[in-house]
Amino acid sequence: MRRRTGLLLVLGLVLSGCTKSTPQSDPVATGADGEPWTLLMYSIADTNLEPFMVQDVNEMGSVGSSEDLNIVALVDRAADYGNDDLLDLGGYTGGKVMVVNQGSAEVLDELGDVNTGDPQVLADFIAGGIQAYPAGHYGLIISDHGASWPGVGGDESAEHDYLSLDELNAAIAAGLEGAGVDKLDLLGFDACLMATYEVASTLAPLADRLLASQELEPGHGWNYESLQLLSDEPGASADMLGAALIDGFQGQATDSGTEAQITLSLIDLTKMADVDAALAAFSGALSERAAEVAPVIGRTRATTLGFGRSPDPYQDTHMADLGLLASQIGIEALDVSDQADAVLRAINDAVVDKVDGQATAGATGLSIYFPPAADFFNTDYQNVVTDGDWNGFLESYYGAGADIPRSELPEFTNPDGEAEVFFDEDGLNITGTFDLAAEDNLAEAVITYGIVDEDGAVTYIGEEPAAIADDGSGLALGIYDMTAFTMSDGEDTAYAYLALQIDEDTGVATIDVPMAYYAPEDVDGETYQDVLLEVTIDGETTEITNETYYAYDDTLGTYGELVAKPRGIIVPEVLYVDADGNETWEPTTDVGLYADLPNIAYDLEDLESGTELYVTLTVTDFGGNSDSISAQVQVP
Repeated sequence: MRRRTGLLLVLGLVLSGCTKSTPQSDPVATGADGEPWTLLMYSIADTNLEPFMVQDVNEMGSVGSSEDLNIVALVDRAADYGNDDLLDLGGYTGGKVMVVNQGSAEVLDELGDVNTGDPQVLADFIAGGIQAYPAGHYGLIISDHGASWPGVGGDESAEHDYLSLDELNAAIAAGLEGAGVDKLDLLGFDACLMATYEVASTLAPLADRLLASQELEPGHGWNYESLQLLSDEPGASADMLGAALIDGFQGQATDSGTEAQITLSLIDLTKMADVDAALAAFSGALSERAAEVAPVIGRTRATTLGFGRSPDPYQDTHMADLGLLASQIGIEALDVSDQADAVLRAINDAVVDKVDGQATAGATGLSIYFPPAADFFNTDYQNVVTDGDWNGFLESYYGAGADIPRSELPEFTNPDGEAEVFFDEDGLNITGTFDLAAEDNLAEAVITYGIVDEDGAVTYIGEEPAAIADDGSGLALGIYDMTAFTMSDGEDTAYAYLALQIDEDTGVATIDVPMAYYAPEDVDGETYQDVLLEVTIDGETTEITNETYYAYDDTLGTYGELVAKPRGIIVPEVLYVDADGNETWEPTTDVGLYADLPNIAYDLEDLESGTELYVTLTVTDFGGNSDSISAQVQVP
C-alpha cells in the first residue's frame, strides 16, 4: 500500500466531518493508462444483510491492497446480526473506515453509531478516500438493499434511513467535487434491482460505467475475489473490471445454486444520452397515440419479463425489462416501431456486458418502472426526473385506461353466469365467453383455484396465466393440473400458495410463494417478516434449479435475501376468502415449519379424489378493469 505523509489524518478528518476538503481548481480526468485503482466500498451492513456483506469484505481481504490497488471500505455493523469476524477485526458494532489488506484491515476512522443513510456520510467517504489514495482509476461500490428508483440502503440504527436516488446523485457528486475528480470509472451497486433506466440516466454524469442487477440479488452478492484482476493488471480498464466481477458473480451463483435467476449488467453511462433521446421519442409517440396503442401496450406489459415480482401487487416492484418491452411493442404497433427500434438499439449500444439465468433469459440489461394499472402506481415516481419523459407516457396510458367506455368493459356472457368446466388429460379446464366489445382492450387472463371449506369459504392455493382466443370467438380458457404445492421440514407439511409463470420459449417455470418468517426470539409471534420464496423449475427435467427466500423491506418496498435462523419458523400464506367475500392472507398451518431453509422439501401433490374445488377465470383489460367467472367442482 502506498503511503503519503499526513493522508491518514486527512482521511480521518474528512470522514468525521471535522473539516471540509477544498476542491481542486481543475478536476482531473479518470482512467489514466497504466495507473492503479482506488476502490471504495460503502457497505451499509447495519441491516439484515450484514452476514453477507461481512463475507464480501473478507473476500476483498483475500486480495488486499497493494502498490497497485487501494481498497478502502466503510462498514457499518449492528449488534442484532451476529458477531461474524470481519478479517482480523472480529465482530464489532458501529461504523469503521478501513484499508482492506490481505487477511487484515487497518482502521482509519472509528465512526461509531453512524447513519449510512445520510448522504453527507457517503460524500465525505468518497472525498476522503480519493484524497488519501489518489490513483488513475476510481471505483465506488455501494452494497445493501436496493429498490431501483426509490434508492438503496435502510440503516436500521437510524430508523431505516436510506439513500434516495436524488440523495445518491447529490452525495456522489459532492464527494467527487470535494476530491477534485470529475467522475468515477466504475459505479457499482451490489444490491437488488438497481440496473434501471432511472438509475442509469440520473447518475450518468458521475461515472463512465455502471454495474448493477435488474433482478433481486441472492445474498452472496458479488465475488470480490475478482478484484485480483486489479492487482495482476494495474492498468485494467473499467470494462475489464466489470467483466471480471460479472464472471465472478456468475461463478459464485453457480456454486451456490442461485444461477437460475441472476442478472448483472455493465452499462456505458457515456451513452445514456442516446438512451434518453430514444426513450423520449418513444414515450412521446406512445403518449400521442395512447388511445390507439394502449391495448397493445397492456398485452405486452403482461408478458414482459419482470423483476422483483410478488403475488401481492402492492408488494410487487413493477420493474419491467425496457428492451424487451420496447421491442415487443414495436412488433405489435407498427406506427411506433421506428421509435421502439431506436430504444432497443440504444440499450444494446449502452450495455457493454451482461449475464442472465434460466428464469431471466433474454434480459437486455436495463429495466424501467411500469405498474400495469394506475391503482399500483407509486406517486413518488413523479419526482424522478430523467430526460426520457416516461412519466408523461404513464400518465397518458393510465388516462386511456380510465377512458375505456362502459360498453367495452370486460364481461362474461355465459348463461346463468356459470363457467363451463371439463376434465381431460391436462386436468381441469375452465372456459368462459366474454363480450367481444372488450376483446381489443384485454391484456391478460388468469386462473385461480382453491379448496372449499365446509362453511363455504375458499382457501385459494394458486394462480397462473390463462389464454384468450384471438379468433373472434370471445373464448378464455384456463387449465389446472389439480396439484397443490407443499412444503415440509421433515416433521410437518403445509400447503403453500403459488403464483406460476411459464416461459413459452424455454419451458422454464418460476413459482413465487408468499409466507412469513418468525425469529426464534419472537415467542409471542407478534412480529414477523413478509417473505417471498422464488423457485425455478427446469422445463425439460422438471427439477428445481433455484430456490431463494427474500424478505420484504417495508420502507424501501423491495426485497433482500432472508437470513433465517434454523430454529425460527416459516409459515406459508394462502389467500382466504370467507363466505361474505372478504379477502385476507392467512397462514396455512398453526404450527409452521422450521426455517432450516436448505432442508425444506417441496412437492406438487395430487389433490385427493372428491376434494371440493372453487376455480375462477378472470380477464383484465389494460385499464385494470376485470370480470370473473367461477365454478365449483369435485376432483374426479
